[in-house]
Amino acid sequence: MKALLLTRILTAAAGAVLDLLFGDPQGLMHPVQGIGALIDLFERLYRALFRVKAGQKHAPGRERAAGLLTVLSVLAAVYGILRVLLFGAGKLHRYLPLLVEVVLAWQMLAMTSLIRAADQVRLPLIAGDVERARHAVSMIVGRDTEKLDAGGIAKAAVETVAENTSDGVIAPLFWLFLFGVPGMVLYKAVNTMDSMLGYRNDRYRFFGTAAARLDDLANYLPARLAALFMILAAYLLGYDGPGAVRIFLRDRYAHKSPNAAQTESVCAGALGLQLAGDAWYFGERHKKPFIGDPVRHIGAEDIRSACRLCAGTSALFFACGELLLFLCSLLF
Repeated sequence: MKALLLTRILTAAAGAVLDLLFGDPQGLMHPVQGIGALIDLFERLYRALFRVKAGQKHAPGRERAAGLLTVLSVLAAVYGILRVLLFGAGKLHRYLPLLVEVVLAWQMLAMTSLIRAADQVRLPLIAGDVERARHAVSMIVGRDTEKLDAGGIAKAAVETVAENTSDGVIAPLFWLFLFGVPGMVLYKAVNTMDSMLGYRNDRYRFFGTAAARLDDLANYLPARLAALFMILAAYLLGYDGPGAVRIFLRDRYAHKSPNAAQTESVCAGALGLQLAGDAWYFGERHKKPFIGDPVRHIGAEDIRSACRLCAGTSALFFACGELLLFLCSLLF
């Protein structure tokens, strides 16, 4: 047990350092791309087996069953591939599995790439190049962006940073601390399935039910921990800590997802912004409640503030997780 815990401490530390130094390396295939290919493969397979073609109306039960089997098959395949990879690495050298786990931990964390992507939105906004900022934000959000003005672009970027602080950093670390790299990779598979299948449109309304529900479950605790650590970061970084607490308590469920508004509400309160509200997806307007109060107009520099909250939240959670693992290693 002691060796296992120390391995997790080392893996998390090395993965976090590599993420800070390099982010996601350009030009190399990311493991999530492989997961995405598996999702696409099993979706096509089970749609064919259950005769549920995309875009056509079918019995909801058949579509849900096909979607559930897709989820289970992807998880089984990802876990099996990971175990084979680690077993093969161990046959080559006793320390090679550790190196493989470090690389995977690095690839599963997304703080640096998230902040870099947000800067690709912020810098053009500061320069007055709204068109380039609009294109940059379209790469990191799922909504339609063609009609967004400068304020709408900044708001979309802030929301993405706030939400992905949980999905892209805290949740992967949470599952790494609990179950090691396999837990982290399986979480990423769940999250990727939700991003590919968890839509409420005609294609995925029933087929994506299992993926969406499993993602809600996998993020339930991490999202709330992320919100609490973000509140602490708001106080430490000099933002409106009491406002973060107030808006979190009021608006943390102002979203169809039970998790998405947890960190968004903290960010809105800490920065004195109003986030969320109606948005367009695939040419259709979706009604959404607001999160936070319009204390002031949102601008490009609020993206930087959201990134600082993301970094502070991540650092605090990482430090506490590593400390807890170390204390457990002393006990066991």
